Amino acid sequence: MTTLRLRPEDPADAGPVRRVLAAAFARPDVATPPEVGLVDELRGSDVWIPELAMVAEYGGEVVGYALLTRVRVKSERGSEPALALGPLAVAPHRQRVGHGTAVVQASLDAATELGERLVVVLGDPGYYRRFGFERADRMGLTSPWSGLGEPWQCLVLPPSTSDAGPPPQGEVVFPPPWSKV
Repeated sequence: MTTLRLRPEDPADAGPVRRVLAAAFARPDVATPPEVGLVDELRGSDVWIPELAMVAEYGGEVVGYALLTRVRVKSERGSEPALALGPLAVAPHRQRVGHGTAVVQASLDAATELGERLVVVLGDPGYYRRFGFERADRMGLTSPWSGLGEPWQCLVLPPSTSDAGPPPQGEVVFPPPWSKV
């Protein structure tokens, strides 16, 4: 029986991850979807957190990917850390069988274990609601995508200590590679 294996990306996964991203985000008007370049640039930056780049492997093949990278929230308390989820990709031939849900949940679980508190995402509210995401503007978070309403979402992760303060509120600042998507 073939099972789904969820694990952090390793260096040998860069090519397979690129292929999954290219297939999942393929469009007739571009040779290489911008999400492929985004991941390549994030991978080589200081916002990369290796434990939070998750792959889903099925039958020895990388079929899914979820990435959490560092963003900052400019708040009254200063610049506070948070995470951005994206891109999320599943190879077209393995979509709609739960691989995306599994790889997202694995990345969120890993972030919780690392003591992270806040994750933002721009995406389908119907999909991300299953993980507990809600409108980010209602949590006092703004970004270049705030005007999109419901797709701009956030998730407050369970605190790793009982004395953890509230999650930050303010402007979410994305690293430069995100401006190309």
